[in-house]
Amino acid sequence: MRKTAFFAITGLFLLNACSEKPKGTDKFNPNAPVSVDITIAENQKIEKRVEVNGTVLSNDFVELRPETNGRITFLQVPEGKLVKAGTIIAKLNDADLQAQLSKAKAQLDLANINEQRNKQLLAIKGINQSDYDVSLQQVKSIQADVAYTQSLIDKTIIKAPFTGQIGLRQVSVGAFINTTTTIATLQNTNQLKMDFTIPELYTSYVAVGKKIDIITSGNAANKIVGTITAIEPQISSTSRNLKIRTSFQGKVLPGAFAKVYLGETNTKPSIMVPSNVIIPDSKTKQIVIVKNGVAKFVPVETGYRTQTAVEITKGLQVGDSIIVAGMLFVKDGSKLKIGKALSNTEITK
Repeated sequence: MRKTAFFAITGLFLLNACSEKPKGTDKFNPNAPVSVDITIAENQKIEKRVEVNGTVLSNDFVELRPETNGRITFLQVPEGKLVKAGTIIAKLNDADLQAQLSKAKAQLDLANINEQRNKQLLAIKGINQSDYDVSLQQVKSIQADVAYTQSLIDKTIIKAPFTGQIGLRQVSVGAFINTTTTIATLQNTNQLKMDFTIPELYTSYVAVGKKIDIITSGNAANKIVGTITAIEPQISSTSRNLKIRTSFQGKVLPGAFAKVYLGETNTKPSIMVPSNVIIPDSKTKQIVIVKNGVAKFVPVETGYRTQTAVEITKGLQVGDSIIVAGMLFVKDGSKLKIGKALSNTEITK
């Protein structure tokens, strides 16, 4: 009897134990609302600035080279000094050309005498018109020879084409040089210019006459104000960049590296969202918004960027509820439970 009672009590205990539902065995409910935090899309006025790199250039720059081959007989290169336009920098040996010029001038004198004599004879019918025309043609031909020889002599003289600062001397007197030999450089540093490129996305940031800020690497403490003087009329098909030229004045050496800061020409309010809410895709970029209590993935186009925020140029409307937290468990069409509504201005700072 005792054994029977023992087995009966044990069976009842096991039956009760099996009938009780263990804790923590609830199944995951995929239809349960996902808790998320949101922010409301709104227009913000921000100062859009773009930083690009540029190189300082002289307003005028030239490598002084001869137009002909020859040996240097005269050289005057005041290294690092200012020279005026027309200053003779170097001369090449022109002895043979000077001899040819003297010969041509002597022939020209004789031809002029013959032409004057024939002119008098023509006036008294001493010769016919054709004989006089030959003598006149000879004068013109020799005049052309004189001019040609003089032009060859002029090519042996190297002059400063404009007023500027001359560079270091590269040759010496007595050296034989050709048209590829650089004697020195000459540049005008009174007025400087700088070329830089910007992506085609920022073409609205530039306009001829607009002021820009320039900071050079050797003078980072002082900001230089430049003026845009010209814009390339065509965007590069390879880099999709637009080339800009600006002019400025300052104590900066040509060739220096510089940073250019551009601001938007026509400022207008923009929708800014935190960078982490952008979901990159292979073809598009998406943002998750709340629509009628469910999640909706919308494609967007982006523009200006800051360290923490991105401008949305297309795809969002003012007043849209953007999910900023809890996106990990959200799918398109998921039911949502709104937790916090954060300020857009605070999260995009």
